[in-house]
Amino acid sequence: MNVLQVEIAQAGYTGKRNAVNDINFSLKKGELAGLIGPNGAGKSTTLKAIVGLLPQMAGKVRFIGQNRNFAYIPEQPVLYEELTFWEHLELVAAVYEIERNIFLDKAEKLLHTFRLQEVKHHFPVTFSKGMQQKVMIITGLLIGPDVYIIDEPFVGLDPRATMEFLRFLNEERKRGAGILISTHQLDMAERICDSIILMNDGLLMAQGSLAEIRGKCQLPEASLFACFNAILENQA
Repeated sequence: MNVLQVEIAQAGYTGKRNAVNDINFSLKKGELAGLIGPNGAGKSTTLKAIVGLLPQMAGKVRFIGQNRNFAYIPEQPVLYEELTFWEHLELVAAVYEIERNIFLDKAEKLLHTFRLQEVKHHFPVTFSKGMQQKVMIITGLLIGPDVYIIDEPFVGLDPRATMEFLRFLNEERKRGAGILISTHQLDMAERICDSIILMNDGLLMAQGSLAEIRGKCQLPEASLFACFNAILENQA
């Protein structure tokens, strides 16, 4: 069962309407898909198009889960200067109408896991980039949506936080959430993703499981990095 269907004919910005073109894929319930490619491939633009943050978008995006909701965790944290960390969490709980007892229990567990309980009444705009990334991750996990849209989540995270984040994502997959992660860390994508969506220069180059991509490249034992380079060379 799909929880997300993406059919983007063209998307971009004022002055560049066609930053990405012909991006079509689906995300299944419980699936972790990796949107990968080099810097400038169009990964972040694609994610922004999916969540409705681009001024120019021709196409259709459908969230098909039970609640048809999603959590977007951007690469650059979005924070309110006048709100403390805890007030950010309170705001999310209010917007998504999370029951008070569920909110308190889940928020405290997340704060403890990511070792931020001591700064929950501080202002996150003063935090380091890694701590701000944890703030965004915690707010996303707090929602518990049908679909996670996550842009470069591992940048700035220490190894322990990365491990805990992956553990939570696995739990969310078991619950049935679909997860779409953008990353240029091909070794990480190879280890954690059920399916891969390869992008370059605003175009979708290949998609499928690692085995399917290896088959397309005729490189049965190759790494994702080697497959990606082979695809780029064939398209040149």
